[in-house]
Amino acid sequence: MKPVYIAAYHQSKFGKLMGLTIPEIVKKAIVETCNEIGVAPAVLDVGSIGATCHISLNEQGLLAGLMADVPGLEGKPLDSVENACASGGQAVLSVIQKLLLGWGDVGIAVGYEKMRDAEGKMDGKLVGKALGYFSHPDDREGKVYVFPHLFAEVMDCYLKEHRVPEEHLAQIAVAEYANAQHNPYAQMQKVQITLEQAMKIEGINRYVVEGLPLKTYDCSQITDGYAALILATEEGLARLGVRKGDCVEIAGYAQATDPLRETGRDILHPQGAYKAMKKAYDMAGVKSADVNIGEVHDCFSVMGAIGTEVLGKAPAGKGAQYWVDGKASVDGDCGINTSGGLIAKGHPIGATGVAMLGWCTWQLLGKAPAPLQVKNPRVAATFNIGGPICASVCTVLKTAH
Repeated sequence: MKPVYIAAYHQSKFGKLMGLTIPEIVKKAIVETCNEIGVAPAVLDVGSIGATCHISLNEQGLLAGLMADVPGLEGKPLDSVENACASGGQAVLSVIQKLLLGWGDVGIAVGYEKMRDAEGKMDGKLVGKALGYFSHPDDREGKVYVFPHLFAEVMDCYLKEHRVPEEHLAQIAVAEYANAQHNPYAQMQKVQITLEQAMKIEGINRYVVEGLPLKTYDCSQITDGYAALILATEEGLARLGVRKGDCVEIAGYAQATDPLRETGRDILHPQGAYKAMKKAYDMAGVKSADVNIGEVHDCFSVMGAIGTEVLGKAPAGKGAQYWVDGKASVDGDCGINTSGGLIAKGHPIGATGVAMLGWCTWQLLGKAPAPLQVKNPRVAATFNIGGPICASVCTVLKTAH
């Protein structure tokens, strides 16, 4: 197979897009990413866009048609994908597949989410209802906010089965807030928390579901934002006028899906996630020990732990300890979620998977903010999930030679 490279990355600041309309967001994502390398959108041969709540919250379908509204993209192979919170990662895979099919040499993968209104406010009940659709109907019964409730159960199971102190998962959130203060694109850049604050039930920090351990600071954000990657074959790089040395290769990638129903499967050891990660590693010809940069889908703090385990950086039940020991820090064994993760960088659902690869690209090229830059970056891995650890998109990135 032809190698595929990341030629450009661009994202908005995560948080609030205020009065921007969906057509404006899609256009800005494409045009601004093209501007990163000084090309016009017409140079793009193919494209894909990922979003999750575009119908339920934005009343907008057929997002690929909005891409085609951008001058130069009309009449080209464009699609929109939805794979819950893995929609961004799925859009990246869709573009890769089009390039490998020979439909072109340059493509763009876009992800976005608009979860707040024109004043930056959110309707928590509406968002909760919209996200609840991405669970099995049988798992929704008796739950008001479906996804926080489902992951509160996962967290409770993790703590009990592995005998992990609640403080260890809180430490993941504290570390990510600390990283986010140095990321100018992070939603929670100006918010810092201590372990005591993360553990104390006071003010905004409360138990999300009565009788379960999930607290406010264990949760990711309700976020507006967009992100896009320009992908290219070697022939495409030549057309773009981009040197291979200024790029990152997507050396490995895979996708797998477990049953949607949470009940009745080993939720702490998601089979599809482990399979996808192994396939991505095998394709890239690397092992987990080679990876020293990671971005994992910490929609809730327990997923920071499980994601660390899926990357192969810790055995089952030891993911949280990896963070507590400082091994996930910028100067640790593997800098994981140095961006601030979904908890502090923000979680604009459709953009999340795209932004994971984008941040890893900056890390591998030495372009991350200085306090967050991993020294001697070698190999990066991403783990993007959708639903209750149902859909998994995994990638492995290397500097291009």
